[in-house]
Amino acid sequence: MQYRTLGRTGIKVSPYALGALMFATSMGNEPAESERIIHRALDAGINLVDTSDAYADSEEVVGRALKGRRDAVVLATKFGRPVDDDPNHTGASRRWIMQAVERSLKRLQTDWIDVYQLHRPDPATDMEETLSALTDLVRQGKIRAFGTSNLDASEIVEAHAISERRGYERLRTEQPAYSLLNRGIEREVLPVAQRTGMGILTWGPLGQGMLTGRVRRGQETDVIRSRFLTSFSDARRLDAVEEYVALVSDAGISMPHLAMAFVIAHPGVTSALLGARTMEQLDDLLAGVDTVLDDDLLDRIDAIVPPGTDIGTLDQAYVPPSLQDPGLRRRPVSSRGAV
Repeated sequence: MQYRTLGRTGIKVSPYALGALMFATSMGNEPAESERIIHRALDAGINLVDTSDAYADSEEVVGRALKGRRDAVVLATKFGRPVDDDPNHTGASRRWIMQAVERSLKRLQTDWIDVYQLHRPDPATDMEETLSALTDLVRQGKIRAFGTSNLDASEIVEAHAISERRGYERLRTEQPAYSLLNRGIEREVLPVAQRTGMGILTWGPLGQGMLTGRVRRGQETDVIRSRFLTSFSDARRLDAVEEYVALVSDAGISMPHLAMAFVIAHPGVTSALLGARTMEQLDDLLAGVDTVLDDDLLDRIDAIVPPGTDIGTLDQAYVPPSLQDPGLRRRPVSSRGAV
């Protein structure tokens, strides 16, 4: 395993990281089996494990699995998504951050978190308040660094400007979606992260299952009948997958290996989170860790999904309020006149 530096933190991490969403017992695994998978990943050289307080009991499962091995693991978790019905148990306020970190530390059975990440942007909270609270956690030793997930480029730039002006610790990581099908972050997010020295931990490198090789046009599969129905029935995405199927057939590699190798080939990407739920899935992905794509293959990928282009969207993708709420895009009728 060839390790990479996580932005400018000095922390060395593996190019494949282990995403822990699938280890929540609600996803179907027994905790003992999830712990076996985590240990297998660590034994193979993966040293970054990423979870969230919103992933049901995933933090508890990860915490038990890391007993005796905590010092060798770069442990990342997230906060900000709702965890119960309390309206203040969500978002990025100082009030919630200070509670959320203590809860995560307890569930993870650790004294510190290596990378603490805001799971979703919080338009209701001033970024200055969020950065101030996270800076305090770094100085208290409860977290080593902090980052974000699903911020756009302008929000990243704003956060860095606040930190410079106020003397706060800086954002060190961003966790966006990135895959052979979703390349939108190549336009601005990745260049901005590179200029500001941020590490990038990407999620969804297998397109939430579309790039496993099991999803094909006209074929009924358990995956297509899953809860990601909208994404898997998108004709544009299915067309692109068929083109990738032909590409991997010519290249003599598997679809998952192509997908993972593509993501970590970008110089701005530090690690790609793999979400293996079974030992078989993990071993298959680990078998491709040394796959390197030559320029010809990368050019053929660019011809299927051009750089900076998203083909459809992931079903779990973050959609900002400015796109969800029509009231944020339309002036009141009284100010523009009725027709």
